[in-house]
Parts: sequence; structure tokens; C-alpha cells
Amino acid sequence: MEASVPKDLVGLKAISGWWIIDPPICYKFPMFVDSHCHLELEEYDGDLDRIIDLARETGVCCMVTVGTEERYFEKVLRIIDSYPGIYGAIGVHPHSAESYSDRLETTIKSLLHHPKIVAYGEIGLDYYRDYSPRDIQIRAFERQIELARADGLPIIVHSRNAKEETIGILKGAGLEAHKTIIHCYSYDLDTARRLLDMGMYLSIPGTVTYKNSGLTEIVRYVPLSRLLSETDAPFLTPHPHRGKRNQPAYVALVVQEIARIKEMAVEETARVLGENFARLFLLPSEEVQ
Repeated sequence: MEASVPKDLVGLKAISGWWIIDPPICYKFPMFVDSHCHLELEEYDGDLDRIIDLARETGVCCMVTVGTEERYFEKVLRIIDSYPGIYGAIGVHPHSAESYSDRLETTIKSLLHHPKIVAYGEIGLDYYRDYSPRDIQIRAFERQIELARADGLPIIVHSRNAKEETIGILKGAGLEAHKTIIHCYSYDLDTARRLLDMGMYLSIPGTVTYKNSGLTEIVRYVPLSRLLSETDAPFLTPHPHRGKRNQPAYVALVVQEIARIKEMAVEETARVLGENFARLFLLPSEEVQ
């Protein structure tokens, strides 16, 4: 598909042929995308401008910052309003499921129409920490799936130690034709196959660089067209920076590892991952086919 280039975008290359409507200040190639980070967290309060500059210098052209509690929603909006190429998602994380209420649902609905809110999440089940009772996690997950579908927003799913329950809810919701991302994928190959059969995308974090993470087999098996790259920053810092604060610039290390496993050039790997990002978050559904 050919697209005319707005005058203010002349000289800015496209991700896989698609012109980004809200262009980042990034002209470095390959271009990387961070499909999931948390720039709104307190860890970045003192140096957010510097963190974003470092990402640009590394070639990160687009990011999605994900607000997981009500106290972060307005901060997400301030960030995406302030920085080109940074988009947002909001939703109630399973750790905070007990906070979900009719009042909070009304607040969320009022924010979903912001033009740079491109996804709903992260939502799901976390049976590892169990910070919220499991029945409450399930109710909040199911209700938020309904909200995301009603608004036509892609769903970002958090699932930890809750494989069968998560798959059961996703199947029950009939999300096969809905854009859905399994964030920070950590399950086994059989589960990956089942999720792919349901039409899901799998997002690969910095743990792919860890020895014995189990993700090498996943990345090798899953078609690149069904993968995303993410940092989950400030968490899950990739090697060789493990133990330090994570940041979107390090998504380049994730993409490089995916390319190594796939035995592909980093440039081509980054191009396809960027295309997946655009397809999921930036393009109307009717243009994705």
C-alpha cells in the first residue's frame, strides 16, 4: 500500500511501509519498538527525558507505556501527550483487582477515547503473587475483556501461574478475531501452540537473554509475524544489564536475541516486529487484513 507522506514527515522512513501518523524523533536504523513498558512508574520520575532520549539514540521509535492502577492513568496521559511516538494502555492489573469497581470502570471508559490510548491492559490473572483473591481477579479480568471489546481496543494479557484459567477465560470470551497480546510470555511450547491457534500474539521480554529461560524454544517455533518485542521496563532487565533498572533502550537487546535465535538479520527482525506493532496498535482493523 502506498501512502502520501505529510510534509512534516519527509525524510522519516516507515515501519514496513506504514507511515506512522504520530512520528517519533528517531531516524536511526534499524528501528526498534517496545510494545510494553511502564514509564509512568516512580522509577523514572527523576530522569524520564533522559530515558526517552537514550531510547531514541538506540533507535527505539515507538513505545507503549502501560498504566496498571488508577493512580497512574492520568500520568500515562501526560506522558503520551508530551512525547511523540509514545502510546498508552490502561487497565487494572490482577494485583489490584480488588480496586475494580463501577466508579473505576466509569473512569476507565472516559479515558479510553484518548487518541493515543492504543490498547487495554494489562489485565489478567496472577496466581504467583495472589495479591488479590482469585475469584476477584477472574471477575475483573472478564469484565475488562468486555470493556476492551466494546471499545475495539487490543487486549494486553498478564498471566502468571494461571495458564489453564487464562486460556479458559480467553476461549470463553471468543477472542479469536480480536487483537490480543500475551504480555511477557513465560509458559511452555504447548501453551504457545494453543494460544497461537486462538489467534494470540506472544510478546517477548528481556528474559529471552537469560540462560535457561525456556524462551529460546518458543522464539524458534513461533512465526516472527506473531511475536512482539518488549522490555516491561523497569523490570526484567536483559543481559548484560541484569540487576540494574531496565529501560526501553534495552529492547534492542531483546530484538538482537530474537534475531540470533531465528538466524535472521537484526534489521529484518526489527522490521517485522515493527510491522506487527503497527498492525496491532496503530492501524484500523479493516486495514490489517
